[in-house]
Amino acid sequence: MSNQVIPYGRQHITEEDIQVVIDTLKSDYLTQGPKIKEFEDNFASYVGAKYAVAVANGTAALHLCALALDVNKGDKVITTPITFAASANCVRYCGGEVIFGDIDPKTYLLNIDSVRTLLKESPKGTYKGIIPVDFAGRAVNLEEYRKLANEYDLWIIEDACHAPGGFFVDSHGEKQFCGNGNHADLAIFSFHPVKHIASGEGGMITTNDETLYKKLLTLRTHGIVKDNDLYENTVAFAGGDESYPLWYMEMQTLGYNYRITDFQAALGNSQLKRADEGIAIRRMIADRYQAAFADLPYIKGQSGSIEGHAYHLYILEVEDRLGLYNFLRTKNIFAQIHYIPCHLMPYYREFGWKEGDRLQAEQYYKHCISLPMYPTLTEAEQEYVIEEIKGYYK
Repeated sequence: MSNQVIPYGRQHITEEDIQVVIDTLKSDYLTQGPKIKEFEDNFASYVGAKYAVAVANGTAALHLCALALDVNKGDKVITTPITFAASANCVRYCGGEVIFGDIDPKTYLLNIDSVRTLLKESPKGTYKGIIPVDFAGRAVNLEEYRKLANEYDLWIIEDACHAPGGFFVDSHGEKQFCGNGNHADLAIFSFHPVKHIASGEGGMITTNDETLYKKLLTLRTHGIVKDNDLYENTVAFAGGDESYPLWYMEMQTLGYNYRITDFQAALGNSQLKRADEGIAIRRMIADRYQAAFADLPYIKGQSGSIEGHAYHLYILEVEDRLGLYNFLRTKNIFAQIHYIPCHLMPYYREFGWKEGDRLQAEQYYKHCISLPMYPTLTEAEQEYVIEEIKGYYK
């Protein structure tokens, strides 16, 4: 077992996945074809949203959301420091200002009390929106965030990259799946290889707002529209007589080329069929980790059997994290650290952020380590990981 590399995450590509990609490569469309709309429709149905827009990657999805919500220079947006940098960077792409809240040390999610304090300390209208993150696969209670956002006239972008298929239970006892659009204005997902659904690269935006949906479609493709009812130039200018010619299109705003390809969409569609199966396996792996590490004095683990947790990551907080990390690598166990607090990255330090500003996030970072978590992780491999960790501390 020690000769076999065990990473923290890994894609699972089947023969069916490979075949659908081959079939698409042999088809008439490699991009802007029917597989993209098919993937969008299936994904929207999977999370329970009205609309979905497939894009090049999760970062592009975040950027388009910020653009669609009209983030401008100086606009203040609140997010968590424990996330991949893109969750914050999308605000900066638009010239906005990122304000980091702190995390709840029990859930690792953006602490709503921290957000509420930030809002209370400033005049109403100071902030424009909130970007909560379903970190590690645990769903943020967006019902609570929606109430707070409504109080202060804020929009919400749900970063659900870690949590397709995850959910929280609302005050009525109903499951609210990540990205369903019932509470967040927009939600985003990633299809990076270590995520639940892998398409190489790729992302998705979901929403229940038709106006935002149409805006996203335009922004995704250079700001260009092809719709007779929306054209601003005259028919004569376009080169037609009684109607616009078929070739005509207009760039009406500054957009981007954030499109996904048809063969990526085909792969994503194939992977989507196994999404629930993958989550079920991830939850079994999490339960085994929890049982193995329960009550050990040198480890703080995620509490077991969290309802709705999608388990993109399984995280421990340990003593001597550096020693354990290096030891595991000698055993070909490639654990990972998620994440270095964003507010202490050199770029964000330029805006005045410093150590001590977000104590819970900083304390978490000193001890966190992500263990191998992916559907093809075998029980024998997991047991090897568990025994090596226990052996290190003995």
